[in-house]
Amino acid sequence: MVKTSGTDICIIGAGIVGLSTAYQILQRYSYLSITIIDKEENVGKHSSGRNSGVLHAGLYYQPESLKAKVCVRGSRRLKAWCHNENIPVMECGKVITPQKPELDKQLEILVERGRANGATVELIDEKQFKELVPDGFTSTGRAVWSPDTCIVKPIQVVKRLKQKLQAQGVTFVFSQQQWKAEVTAKQVVFSNGKKLSYDHLINCAGLQADRVAHQFDVGKNYTMLPFKGSYWQLKNNTPFKFNTNLYPVPDLEVPFLGAHVTPSIDGIIYLGPTATPALGRENYKGLKGLEPFMTIDFLRHMAVQFITNEKMRNYVYNQAFDWTPTNFLSSVQAIAPQIKMSHIEKSPKVGIRPQLYDKKNRNLVQDFVMLDGHGSTHVVNAISPAFTASFELADYILDKSKYFK
Repeated sequence: MVKTSGTDICIIGAGIVGLSTAYQILQRYSYLSITIIDKEENVGKHSSGRNSGVLHAGLYYQPESLKAKVCVRGSRRLKAWCHNENIPVMECGKVITPQKPELDKQLEILVERGRANGATVELIDEKQFKELVPDGFTSTGRAVWSPDTCIVKPIQVVKRLKQKLQAQGVTFVFSQQQWKAEVTAKQVVFSNGKKLSYDHLINCAGLQADRVAHQFDVGKNYTMLPFKGSYWQLKNNTPFKFNTNLYPVPDLEVPFLGAHVTPSIDGIIYLGPTATPALGRENYKGLKGLEPFMTIDFLRHMAVQFITNEKMRNYVYNQAFDWTPTNFLSSVQAIAPQIKMSHIEKSPKVGIRPQLYDKKNRNLVQDFVMLDGHGSTHVVNAISPAFTASFELADYILDKSKYFK
């Protein structure tokens, strides 16, 4: 006889979005039971625990986009929550510098977007720039200053959320590599044959969110394209000090911010990340996590983008080959020219960005996407700034989900 248990809410994925969603559910509906399922042995094993920890201030996003709506308030809420939980927050700000003179006009756009989104942002001159980033470079004598950008240690955040959820009675089911959904019956079937019945399922599976959605016959026009973010770091004996984030002016038409300089809670100065095509959704190192058929599809979709999208051609020329040390260093030197190869070393830190691709419209999806299915809600594009905006994004998920209306 197959044993069946039950829960009000089943959440797939124990990353920041899944944990924050559970947290916000209990803030509103403390009587609901919640079960969180993850294929790993603990929380935050992928994007949520591997990102830079930067809490973005909301400068980059098109006003009225979902990212813009949730980033500024989300950043403030997460920062306040971390302070309340005694989780260290490095309030160091961010400087965005034009690495080429022709990018100077983008500074005005970033300021306009930031202010439209409710962020504190200002243009600064070269004197102010050098006071903030003595070892940085501005090609035009101007830059953008975002004082509210800050840094946390991501794994501390997700582990504290786990502790608080467990204290409130949330059940975690880890190491579930193989499970399937019985959609009509509203059940999750585990590999050992046990079943979990639910009233509503919320898919926050990150890198695997499209595959989970497809089980519910939802979002079949979407697939995930994984981009690897590798980091380097300054050696301990280097003469440079970076007390604030230093970012290049990005191409706002593609979802990558370029290699930047980021201090950390641990005192390490990170350089990166890259944004290079990965050979699998969990292809963190070498051939481990290689998915041959997925890679073929990835290359096919990228070929279409290369042919039809000028901005993606620019990405290929400027960032796709940053996995080579020479190309990566060149990208870093565009904003910090004094840094040489002898000053840096490869960091063990590496992540995979789960970038959603719309096969029907043949484009990379730039905003968060939430879809409804039978007894389910699917968050299929929780890309940056999802960590920053996690509490606010969780509230949005609850507000838009049919189950909670």
